[in-house]
Amino acid sequence: MAFPTKSRFVIVGAGVHGLSTAWHLADLLARRGAGGGGDILVLDKSGIAAGASGIACGVIRNNYFQPAMRELMQHSVRVWESDPEAFSYHPVGYLQISHEAMREDVAGIHEQQRAIGYESTFIEGEDASRRYMQDIFSDWRATGITSVLHEKQGGYANNAAAIYGLAGKAEARGVRILTGVGVTGFCRDASGAVSAVETDRGTVECEQVIIGAGPWVKQLWDMLELPTTVDIKGRGGEMHRGVPTWRYWCLEEGVLSVDPDLQKTNSGDVPPVIHVDTDSPLYSDEDASLITDEPWGIYYKPDLNFKGIQGGAMPYPVEKDADDVRVDPYGAESPEFIVGPDFAHMWVSALAFCQSRFSGLLGRFSREPSGGLGCFTPDSFPVFDRFCDNVHVIADSNHGYKMIGVGELVAREVMGDPQALLQPFRFDRYEKGELHPTSNSPFPWS
Repeated sequence: MAFPTKSRFVIVGAGVHGLSTAWHLADLLARRGAGGGGDILVLDKSGIAAGASGIACGVIRNNYFQPAMRELMQHSVRVWESDPEAFSYHPVGYLQISHEAMREDVAGIHEQQRAIGYESTFIEGEDASRRYMQDIFSDWRATGITSVLHEKQGGYANNAAAIYGLAGKAEARGVRILTGVGVTGFCRDASGAVSAVETDRGTVECEQVIIGAGPWVKQLWDMLELPTTVDIKGRGGEMHRGVPTWRYWCLEEGVLSVDPDLQKTNSGDVPPVIHVDTDSPLYSDEDASLITDEPWGIYYKPDLNFKGIQGGAMPYPVEKDADDVRVDPYGAESPEFIVGPDFAHMWVSALAFCQSRFSGLLGRFSREPSGGLGCFTPDSFPVFDRFCDNVHVIADSNHGYKMIGVGELVAREVMGDPQALLQPFRFDRYEKGELHPTSNSPFPWS
């Protein structure tokens, strides 16, 4: 097939956001009699699910302290639930298990989940929390836990399989997906709008552009000559000037190569996804040395796709400019750079801290490709906005995979229908001081 020189809509990125937007946009166009998927071209420099979406942990949850994030996630969970088979979605639920400093925050999350009709159970108190967890896992032994939020919805999806499910839905509606095509720049008209997308295969004239490139958003942002810094109005009215627009964090995840059935519940069922935050000291399961006496957190789940127990821990900031480390955040060096022995030691010891069945299994840690570099906004929450008059940017700040529903909302905005769920995530919130509240979680995105 000849390389197209014109398309009404060009979408950059064949991951969760790009393909979800293409699918929903094609539906909207067809329903409105305004064309269809043939007007939509998706470009990806590598392939479908070749980046962050293809190695994501795949956790689907609503557990956010920020009301705007909870409502956005509720919408996305509905999309996951709309076709579990196509999205390889497993609705097993989600457990947020927390220490005392987080109890009030998590209680607030539960109350607001009730207010929006998102089903969850909240357990308070150290003894009650321990009994609740031991009713699920007889070997539960984590200490420093005073609350459990059990989301009955949510769960996880198999990463690449879900993205190929999205691709199938988009292609069935006539969307063209071209892989191995790298975007190299943008042509602008006299008004500043983008008139064409330049690639290493040729130039594509277009009316609108949607960027859903995950951790590569900074490179495309720079091509568009958008602001490299931002002024942020603090809660007290103070201005923080010249804050970098983008930061990179290293997201460490891994796999314990054991039979996934090792993590069955007392009743023999597949368990919910587990997320533990505690301020109890963490000691090595190998030699009892102290790993940390600061608050820490991990998450994990059995996963047939990963062939074991898969999960991760708190990220850490990349000290160097990530562009100097590697232009491609998921290049050949990524697994060695991101998942090291310190992470394996910490994460497997933390598993053993939570459940005795994981003790003595450090040698089963596998360097399966997982995790990666996340490109974060100044406040670690997404930016969904329009720039250059006709460029819609989806900057997920590493919340991406679970946010499968963002594509539907962006597609509606592309067609001129502003979406209230996206309004709290505009770029000008920084200068206006309309910031999202922050919690006591050790994870920067919570």
